[in-house]
Amino acid sequence: MTNPQYRLSQSEQELIKKHRKGKDNQNILVIGDLHSPFVREGYLEHCQKIYDKYNCNKVIFIGDVIDNHYSSYHEQDPDGFGAGEELDRAIHFIKPFYNSFPKADVCIGNHDAIICRKAFSSGISNRWIRDYDEVLGTHGWTFEDKFEYNGVLYVHGTGCSGKGAITRMTNWNTSIVQGHIHTESFIAWHCTKLIRHFAMQVGCGVDDRSYAMAYARHFTKKYIVSCGVVLDNGRLPIVEPMELT
Repeated sequence: MTNPQYRLSQSEQELIKKHRKGKDNQNILVIGDLHSPFVREGYLEHCQKIYDKYNCNKVIFIGDVIDNHYSSYHEQDPDGFGAGEELDRAIHFIKPFYNSFPKADVCIGNHDAIICRKAFSSGISNRWIRDYDEVLGTHGWTFEDKFEYNGVLYVHGTGCSGKGAITRMTNWNTSIVQGHIHTESFIAWHCTKLIRHFAMQVGCGVDDRSYAMAYARHFTKKYIVSCGVVLDNGRLPIVEPMELT
């Protein structure tokens, strides 16, 4: 039976899957912004399904795994969770992701860094600050500003808006994968006679109905709940939207 999405026969699909299981072939699942505890219901299951579908063997969270709404630089809901309760809830929602993907890279997003930024502004030495994995209970997750695999750069996207991933791809002369922008999810290509690069905007896994996302209530664009994969050692990017109910 032919899958209309790929227009390949079942045997052809199985052959591709077999090829992608090769020990030297890296297939990366890219998970969008979570903003825990304000995670979209069903997003973890969607990511698990896509991980299995493409025989992924590596996971990258593109950043903003936590929201830190209570300490935001922007307007805060006075009736929202307090600092301790929001952190407890964030850890609770992150735990199933950690259980599913105990080894992962995490790009540090602007929301992840809020507490460190405020500590710095207050003159508190970084020596007093605990590591992300210690606070969140995610030993085995590596938190860095950026990662690079097979010539593809993975960053959160802080400072970008709109189609900023495309600008970075051309200006930095590299393939790039980023999150940060919840209302965009796409893949764009830039080709010359000598190079071929892509820009992937991953989308997000955020519940736009939560009070922490009230600022986006009147946006003309709505959140795109999706994740991405980069297959065949950085050669093939694919975005996978989640079906919403």
